[in-house]
Amino acid sequence: MTFMRLDFSLLRSLASKCAACVLLAAGPAHTAPVVASPSTPAAASTVIVPYADRPEVQQWAHDMAKRQHLEPTWVMSQLAQARFQPKVAKFIMPAPSGTAKNWTNYRARFIDATRIRQGVQWWNAQQDWLTQAETRWGVPASVIVAIVGVETIYGRQTGTFRILDALTTLGFDFPSGRSDRRMFFRDELAAYLQWCHREGRDPTGVLGSYAGAIGLPQFMPSSILKYAVDFNGDGHIDLMQQPADVIGSVAHYLAQFGWQPNMPTHYTVRPPTDAQQLAELMGPDIQPTFTVAQMQARGALVDQEGQHHAGPLAFVSLQNGNDAPLYLAATQNFYTITRYNWSAYYAMAVIELARELRQARAMAAAPQQRPRTPDR
Repeated sequence: MTFMRLDFSLLRSLASKCAACVLLAAGPAHTAPVVASPSTPAAASTVIVPYADRPEVQQWAHDMAKRQHLEPTWVMSQLAQARFQPKVAKFIMPAPSGTAKNWTNYRARFIDATRIRQGVQWWNAQQDWLTQAETRWGVPASVIVAIVGVETIYGRQTGTFRILDALTTLGFDFPSGRSDRRMFFRDELAAYLQWCHREGRDPTGVLGSYAGAIGLPQFMPSSILKYAVDFNGDGHIDLMQQPADVIGSVAHYLAQFGWQPNMPTHYTVRPPTDAQQLAELMGPDIQPTFTVAQMQARGALVDQEGQHHAGPLAFVSLQNGNDAPLYLAATQNFYTITRYNWSAYYAMAVIELARELRQARAMAAAPQQRPRTPDR
C-alpha cells in the first residue's frame, strides 16, 4: 500500500501494503492469458498469446517509450518476459459484499508481540537514520517504524510476485467484476520500467506484492519516482536492502502529504445522539472538515485536549462488528497517514503500533529496579 498508494480496502493490509501481500505467484512462463481461438469453441481449443504479440501491448509500449524517452526495443524486450499471473487477478478482487468491518479484529492483525519486539530491535538498529529523518521532515521515528512494521514486518513479508508480472497482468488483463483499473496499473508499469532503467535494475528480478508494491515500505513504482529518496547518499534508491532509504522515503512521503510536527493524530470524541447530526459529521469521511466548535454544534463532544485544537478535524467511525464503534476526532496528521493507505483502520493501526513501540522501548530503557534486600 507510498506511492501513490492503492486503497482496494486495505490492499497491503491490505497491505496492509502490504503486510498481507506475500502469497506465492503461479502461472505459465512468458505468457498472457489463455485466449480462445476464433475458429473453434473455447472448450475445444485455446491458444497462448504472449504479451509481446498482443497489438494493444505493442502500441502501449511504443507510446510509453516515446513519452519516457526509452528505447522501444528495450521496453518490448522486457514485456516479452512478462507472464500472466492468475493469482494476481484473483487477489486484486474486493472482499465479498456484506463483510462486516471490525476494528478490534483488524488491530489484532498488526499489533502483536512479533511486530513490537522486532520493531524495537529495528528502531534501535536504525536510531541514527530515524533521528536524522525526524529532524529533517518532522515525522516521529515511532510512526516511521510502525509503518514499516505494518507493511512488511521489517522486511519479512515484502511479497513474492515478480513486479513485472503483477503490473502487466493488472495493466492488460484486469479482472471484470470491479471498477476497471487497467490505466492505473499501466501507468505504474511505465513508472516501474522507468525506475528500473534509471537504476540499472533488471525488471524481471524485483519481487513484491500482487498489486506491484515494492520493498520494506511497499511503495508503488510511481511513488518511488515521486517520493523515494537516496537518504544514505550512495547514488541509488534501494527500498529492499537499505534501511536509510526506507526511512527517508517514508518520512519524505508523509511530509509531502502534509505531516505537521508535534500535532496529535486524533482525540477521543463522544458522538451525537441525533442521527441526522451524526450523518452530517460522517459525510466528509476522513477528510478534516470541521472545527471543534462546528463539531460541538452538531452534538459531538471532543475531549479536553482536543478542545484546544486549532485546525480542522474529521469525525471518524471505526466499526466493531456488533459492538459499539470507536469514534475519533482525527487531525491532519491522521489524514496524512491515510494518504499512505487510504483507510482509517490502517491509519489507526499505525498509530496504535507506534504507541506500543514507544512504550516497549521506554520499558526496555528504564533502569531495572533491584530487588529489596530483606531486613535482617
